[in-house]
Amino acid sequence: MSIPRLYLDDTLAEGLVLEAAPGQAHHIGTVLRRGPGDAVRLFNPRNGEWDARIESIRKDRARFAVEAQIRPPVAEPECRLLVAALKRDAMDWVVEKATELGATLVQPVLTRRTVADRANAARLSAIARGAAEQCERFSVPQVAEAAPLHRVLDAWDGAPLVVAMERSVAAPARALSLPPGAPLALLVGPEGGFMGPELDDLRRRPFVVPAALGPRILRAETAAVAGLAALQALLGDWA
Repeated sequence: MSIPRLYLDDTLAEGLVLEAAPGQAHHIGTVLRRGPGDAVRLFNPRNGEWDARIESIRKDRARFAVEAQIRPPVAEPECRLLVAALKRDAMDWVVEKATELGATLVQPVLTRRTVADRANAARLSAIARGAAEQCERFSVPQVAEAAPLHRVLDAWDGAPLVVAMERSVAAPARALSLPPGAPLALLVGPEGGFMGPELDDLRRRPFVVPAALGPRILRAETAAVAGLAALQALLGDWA
């Protein structure tokens, strides 16, 4: 029987007894059917991963006794995904897979052809936390509230932003040349692609790096996952 991993933002250290985060007691007790004395593993990016035991549990509360560190913290490179807001199931899937691929930020953006006008950041954050627990990373990506694309770009910090531009003359991902140490950042547009004025605005931004993701037109959710995988393999922590 596998040992559940749980993200806990509190300081983790030997001998501490910590309260479970909201929702964890129900998941551990009702879904996984664990009880007092059973093993869990607690983790966060500051303190790494620790063995722990369930000290007490009831329907909506649990306490964990922290025992020993099993993995020290490891820095995770910055990896941002900007993606046009998708319908619920597709957006859920993108957040889950982006977490597995090492994204540190998922920013839904609103464009002229966006198929959804909002994204439930709280629900998506819970999905990201669950994915982080499953894939054995230390951190949980931030999921931001959906915002208009131009507003996100106006506030951008100048880091190179790779933009998947279908049907455009752009270098393939393998030809990208980005400054060493720059955060990975990818923007994927909506189904149907960016409109002309949006493409013109993107091309005017000095930090935008156009890129092609192959000869086929990809669904938005496919492009997000394929693009992140390509960046991680070429320039990120897969390289």
